[in-house]
Amino acid sequence: MTISTDSSSTTTFRDVALAARDAAATLTTATRAEKDAALLLIADALEAKTADIVAANAIDIERARMNGTSEALVDRLTLTASRIAAIADAVRDVAKLPDPVGEVVRGYTLPNGLQVRQLRVPMGVVGMIYEARPNVTVDAAALALKSGNVALLRGSSSAFDSNTLLVNVMREALVASTVTPDAILLVPGTSHESVKELLTARGLVDVIIPRGGADLINSVVENSTVPVIETGVGNCHVYVDADADVAMAVQILLNSKTQRTSVCNAAESLLVHSDIAEEFLAAALPALQAAGVTVHGDEAFAVIARKFGVDVVPATDEDWAAEYYSLDIAAAVVDSIDAAIAHIRRWSTGHTEAIVSDSATAIATFAGEVDSAAIMVNASTRFTDGAEFGFGAEIGISTQKLHARGPMGLAELTTTKYIVSGDGHVRS
Repeated sequence: MTISTDSSSTTTFRDVALAARDAAATLTTATRAEKDAALLLIADALEAKTADIVAANAIDIERARMNGTSEALVDRLTLTASRIAAIADAVRDVAKLPDPVGEVVRGYTLPNGLQVRQLRVPMGVVGMIYEARPNVTVDAAALALKSGNVALLRGSSSAFDSNTLLVNVMREALVASTVTPDAILLVPGTSHESVKELLTARGLVDVIIPRGGADLINSVVENSTVPVIETGVGNCHVYVDADADVAMAVQILLNSKTQRTSVCNAAESLLVHSDIAEEFLAAALPALQAAGVTVHGDEAFAVIARKFGVDVVPATDEDWAAEYYSLDIAAAVVDSIDAAIAHIRRWSTGHTEAIVSDSATAIATFAGEVDSAAIMVNASTRFTDGAEFGFGAEIGISTQKLHARGPMGLAELTTTKYIVSGDGHVRS
């Protein structure tokens, strides 16, 4: 069956979920050539429909601003011609990647002659619940398709017009391919009830991946009867070690904090070793001020900042725990790398932490003892990203430890099954 995407249709969630299951059965045997051809058609269609997509997105942006949405979140919602071109290029990058389906994870022959192979296979129907960012609609669809899965998408109501058009464009592109349009499906409706239906569709949906703020993620984890791969919010730290190169540290800090504030891999906290604090802050504070960053500092940080004529906002526990999505950063002076690690253990969300240091010992200690999904050594936190890791795109960044951790690409959207081949073998 092929689901209607007409806005006047009376399609129910169960209709969509059953169509997803049927589509999953066909996708599991689709060849790489078929999937790649479909992805290239999608990329071309997105570029061809750029004006229509921008127009639909403008409706969402206007509604968001009327509702008092912060500019940081409006930025996450916004699609421009250049962003759509980048999204289309990401789809093409996914098409270039090796197909994980059918990969032999391990294979061996037992003493009794049985041949055992563990193969990567699609998960089936992947449900996505996500906030604001309509680019996730395309990223999730492309990665799911390439890995042989159906993408069952439930974006936020704030991006309803953008998501609806994006899904329609991609489905129309698939009509010209050998892949069923039902490989990409949108959950009907914008009510909380539609979310509940997705979360409780055990047996129809194989896995759910939430992507958004802490409230959304916690709600999905606590209310879903479908297995969940938990993605996490990003309270990311930059630690400037006693043996850091000051110029490098300033550059990494600014990029981590200011290159784009509305994303989960932006730095929210700065930790500076006391031995280098004055030298570093002499360079870093003017740079942060020039970039418009408000510093929420502890007393030790404030004392040094005042020496350079800079006042900081006193930091509270809320600041240490905050994912600001804005030009704000929490900052502290620490007396040792152990103190920095202890601070990160208490306040980190387990996403990304960076160390800037020329000391191999400090780097090894930090990388070994900090328990986050990604550790950046002399590099910006902004690199924790599926595209930057060479995945083409990502379906999310997992901060849990089961099945997948860190940026999730094609391999993370597969499971495995065993093929055991014998020659009349029976067990005695």
